[in-house]
Amino acid sequence: MTAPTAPDRLLSVLAAFDHEHPALCLTDISRRAGLSLTTAHRLVGALTDWGALERDESGVYHVGLRLWGLAALAPRGLALRQIALPYLEDLYEATHENVQLAVRDGRDVVYTEWLSGRSAVGVHIRVGARWPLHATGVGLALLAHGDPVFRKEYCEGGLASFTPYTITEPERLRRVLAEVRRSGIAVSDRQVTEDALSVAAPVRGADGTVTAAVSIVVPHADAQVPVLGPAVRMAARGISRALGWQP
Repeated sequence: MTAPTAPDRLLSVLAAFDHEHPALCLTDISRRAGLSLTTAHRLVGALTDWGALERDESGVYHVGLRLWGLAALAPRGLALRQIALPYLEDLYEATHENVQLAVRDGRDVVYTEWLSGRSAVGVHIRVGARWPLHATGVGLALLAHGDPVFRKEYCEGGLASFTPYTITEPERLRRVLAEVRRSGIAVSDRQVTEDALSVAAPVRGADGTVTAAVSIVVPHADAQVPVLGPAVRMAARGISRALGWQP
């Protein structure tokens, strides 16, 4: 096995932080990054001096604002969110349900925006959260309209299960994706939690390529897909036009 390089070790320190571990002491960073305490101390010091990490009064480390500033430069991150936000807000005002915007990163969706109502169904989503493509509405929309070679590889890979309703059979996933391409909307019914249903539609960039997806998540018991579908599709089309897409 090749020994980790200096960049590998530096990135492992940053990778020690996630949504379940947003604040870590030096010992925890060392353990989660798989580094000696001495090496972790040196790298954490360098990252803190640069602003990638911040240390509070109790000696606990957090992700620093310098990284937020860099992340804002990502074209599929803050820039996309700023363009999409007016359309997401319109969709939220029309429904007062959870509204989400997401992009694909590998085999996952990454949520870049989330608007939630006080009485909306509970969802396991926050900005920056990841879920497998096949288990979410936005993921199905992105997978259905993405690269065919990647789609074939994804369907043939292992499909994680979260509820009894999660799609885990490759052939069933292929049929679902074909229907998404035909109808223009994706429906994920109780795949992540047994009380929620999401309806999603693809967002296209200026060249027509699907670059993101928008969705609404509602209680399964009250879901009216024929009503929600056109609303979500309209929001996605508005964002696409704002990105320069000409149908």
